[in-house]
Amino acid sequence: MARARHRAKGIPLNEQHLRRAIALATEARAGGNPPFGSLLVGPDGAVLAEERNSSLSDGDITAHPELKLARWAARELSPEVAAGTTMYTSCEPCGMCAGALARSGLGHVVFALSAEQLNGLKTGGGFADVPTEGPALYDEAAAAVAGYYP
Repeated sequence: MARARHRAKGIPLNEQHLRRAIALATEARAGGNPPFGSLLVGPDGAVLAEERNSSLSDGDITAHPELKLARWAARELSPEVAAGTTMYTSCEPCGMCAGALARSGLGHVVFALSAEQLNGLKTGGGFADVPTEGPALYDEAAAAVAGYYP
């Protein structure tokens, strides 16, 4: 197992695991889904779980492999074990997945393609931004949240 350190961030880099994530992306594409794959590696280096994008075959726009693994980890791993994991993924997680990863307590994410590189490969461009407005009704919204977070 070739193991090196990503010098910039100190994140474990394992090319074998990244290649497996890319293979999972290829499998997703062969199954008619967007080409994304991910795997979760435990603190001991063992592969704990792996997933492919299944958003089209499942009819679920949230069925990204990173999100599915974040959900699995939050259900199945203790916070201590989750903190010692590394997710290897074929592409930088989208905003939805990044939010789930932050909440799941996973330790690290290593990706093959950046979001910028991915967008450069898209001939039709990315998704259109959804217009948002806010904040609004601060006092009412704050009352619902006040005291929840330590």
